[in-house]
Amino acid sequence: MKKIKNIFLLATSLLALSSCDQFLDVNTDPNNPSKPVLELLLPATQVSLGVNIAGSALNRAASVAMQHAYILGLGRYDYTGATFQTAWNNLYSQALNDLEIIIKNGTEAKSFGYVGMAKIEKAYIYSIMVDLWGDVPYTEASQGETNLNPKFDKGADIYKDLFRLIDEGIADLNRNPYISPGTVDLFYRGDRTLWVRAANTLKLKMLNQIRLVPSERERVIKDINALIAGNQLITTGAQDWVFRFGTTETPQNRHPTHISEYRATKDFYMDQGFMERLYNLDDLRLRYYIYRQNANAGVNFTSTGNGYGGRFAGDPTGQPADQAQRATFGIYPYGGIYDNNTIRNLPTTFQFLTNTGATTPGVHRVVGTTDGTGAGIFPMLTNYMTNFILAESALTLGTTGNARTYLRDGVVQHLQAVSSFSAGNLGPAIPQATIDAFVARLLTQYDALTTPAARLNFIMTQKYIATVGNGIEAYNDYRRTGSPTLSTPLSPVNPFPLRFLYSTRELTANPNAPAQNNFVTPVFWDL
Repeated sequence: MKKIKNIFLLATSLLALSSCDQFLDVNTDPNNPSKPVLELLLPATQVSLGVNIAGSALNRAASVAMQHAYILGLGRYDYTGATFQTAWNNLYSQALNDLEIIIKNGTEAKSFGYVGMAKIEKAYIYSIMVDLWGDVPYTEASQGETNLNPKFDKGADIYKDLFRLIDEGIADLNRNPYISPGTVDLFYRGDRTLWVRAANTLKLKMLNQIRLVPSERERVIKDINALIAGNQLITTGAQDWVFRFGTTETPQNRHPTHISEYRATKDFYMDQGFMERLYNLDDLRLRYYIYRQNANAGVNFTSTGNGYGGRFAGDPTGQPADQAQRATFGIYPYGGIYDNNTIRNLPTTFQFLTNTGATTPGVHRVVGTTDGTGAGIFPMLTNYMTNFILAESALTLGTTGNARTYLRDGVVQHLQAVSSFSAGNLGPAIPQATIDAFVARLLTQYDALTTPAARLNFIMTQKYIATVGNGIEAYNDYRRTGSPTLSTPLSPVNPFPLRFLYSTRELTANPNAPAQNNFVTPVFWDL
């Protein structure tokens, strides 16, 4: 993963050296500036965020817990204090440390564009950490050698301060004159209007996250309605807050999941229950999410299936030499390949998951490093997430808007995102007519439901299917709503985790650290 960081730092350092007037001063060594260079630090924080959240055990474990995929050990909730240690350590020592430097030095230099972006990134990272661990170091964190043993702040208190931090970030971005970071900003290329939309959508997500806290309910309703009225949320694909990986192998900057799966050895199995869910729902996204290496593998890799061979949640079986038999990740969102092979025994009633235009079974192959582009994405906050969140809040809180309309727009936008991504990664686009027909069928199913609970489950199930690639959001949604219904794990080592374990190194080195998290104590918003 260090190579991913290095390639971005190389490009941004060259840009900084060629564009900053101060480096022309012959009395100054350009390779050793007296103060940290914001043009170098900002992209470093963004790469660290992408690698240490999207590409780490955090997203992997959440995705496995939510049965998007399966890994031995993680699939049985067999966590230790070392499981998340690298991500914990790197977020504090890399991204959060550098963000504090940007905020401090950017404020002194009146480079408030950098400061605003740094505050919003900081709020995003800490919100994820609270969601996953609960109480974490915050007010005393990232203070360098002045405080090596920071206290752990309460998750509820951190969330409260993050709303303030987001508002500060928005205010900083709106200051004039605005000096854009330009292309060194890997997310939005310095477009402050897009950063403001991302910040407001982060607020929306966090408000919805705490909607079950009794003391927050009225404030949540008021603030969500204000965000809707303000019309400054992420509402189009061009506004999505997404971390984008690259296409190169040397140096390596591809999506970590592509790196681990498009080779002879593999870390993952596909979750059997998830594949069967999509198959039984006649969901056309199955061909985009999953690539079948074998024409007729089935459950436990029998030879009587249709190629969708994976593992059920909690499967304790060891890992035989089955890497060439199992299904693997497809084109979306990891930059793999689209499965255009014939599916055996498709029901004649299926309308969307069909063999129209499919090739023969003999085209199946074992994937390798040259398959696909590897240019995957980590969807942090997107237009379809906005609509799914608003559908949930409209249904449960009565906020502005119609849950059915938000559901419709969320599914349409996700299918358009899959289509656009696929077309940009050597795969087929989804015709708009197909999208319209698919969504019309979903809305007919939604309309047939008669209770708010059933409709909420329907909305959350559709959001669950759409959040492939960001298991953390699916994990948060499940703990908050109990939807969708997941398969019962076959042989779990521990109960379903309601939070993640702390880093053993932190607990050992920091005398102010609490006792290790357990699996059954929920975070503050999970009521």
